[in-house]
Order: sequence, then C-alpha cells, then structure tokens
Amino acid sequence: MITAVLTIHVIVCVSLVVVILLQQGKGAEIGAVFGGSSQTVFGASGAGNVLTRVTSALAVVFFATSMYLAYASTERATGSIFGSGAHTSVMPKQAAPKAKPVLPAPAPHSATSPAPANK
Repeated sequence: MITAVLTIHVIVCVSLVVVILLQQGKGAEIGAVFGGSSQTVFGASGAGNVLTRVTSALAVVFFATSMYLAYASTERATGSIFGSGAHTSVMPKQAAPKAKPVLPAPAPHSATSPAPANK
C-alpha cells in the first residue's frame, strides 16, 4: 500500500511541477505593461482556466499523499532515540574487535641437533 501511495506521490509531484511551469505569470503579457490584461472580461481575478483547476486538484492529492506517508512512517517506527535500554537504541551495535590469528608455536630444539660450538 505504501509503495502504491509513494508512486502516486512522485507522479503527482512531477505533474505539479510541469503544470505550474506551463502557466503564465500575471505580468507575462505585453498588455500588462499598459495596465490592461486579456483576462479582465471575467473580473480582476480572471477565469479559472483548466491549468489552475488541474493545479488545485494536484495540490489536494499531493497534500493527501503527504499526510498519509507521514502517518505511515510513524506507524512503522519502533523505538526512540531518547529511550533507555539496548532494545530502543537506533544506533547500530559496534562489532567486537577481531581476534588476532593464532600462529603456530616455534618447534622446540631437539636433543639430536648439534649444540653450538663455544670458543
């Protein structure tokens, strides 16, 4: 379920960016320089065209998926960083130091070997 919502969330994010970049700003027309605008027929705010409605719908879906993902992430969390005890610790346990390899003991001198000459 979380994977599906996360996929929808990413698609909505990319779509929201594209739709916002497709829209024109308030002063993007040459008529705005002289105080006029092509959308003044519908009043000062202009008509709610398709892009603004799509932006609003995508924003609602974005907020809904954000809230769900935030709630789902708190449900999966276990333990606390402020808790006491080893079972609530979020930090990984450090591994014990590795033991050095055991080398074979040197062979003892046998009685049959010649003794060193003393001069």
